Amino acid sequence: MKAENLKSIQAPLKQKYREEPESAVITLKANGLLGNSISCKVETGKLIVEAGLHPATGGDGTLACSGDLLLEALVACAGVTLNAVATSMGLRIAGGKVTAEGDLDLKGTLGISKDTPVGFREIRLYFEVESHESAESLEKLRELTERYCVVYQTIVSATRVKTYLE
Repeated sequence: MKAENLKSIQAPLKQKYREEPESAVITLKANGLLGNSISCKVETGKLIVEAGLHPATGGDGTLACSGDLLLEALVACAGVTLNAVATSMGLRIAGGKVTAEGDLDLKGTLGISKDTPVGFREIRLYFEVESHESAESLEKLRELTERYCVVYQTIVSATRVKTYLE
């Protein structure tokens, strides 16, 4: 795609976001199903993942959005971590669901507003666990899942990321 094509696709979106600022705020979501073992199946719907622009930024919707992939990585990591922690705690988990959703204000990423941060405003992580374990045990499971989930900790610790151009 050439720059002028992208600009022509994004121009009406940018105009809309200028005129209706709240329309630039979207929510992305990812789901995963806890497996029988220490696993979590993330629902991507794609065998080979090719990332591209989200339709709200000018994409045509045929490629994966990197924001969705981030949420899917969080779901996968949290689901696997939850299963691993439950296993190590001796808790019986019959099944469940992990869901992550995050809010973006696209005025930042589209360069409409320098005052609008680029990236997620907030990410919410939900666990639905099928278990007969005590509420106290399940709360401890949630706490330890937070503590040991690599992707979760990477996100919440505001890990420094360096970029290099070679």
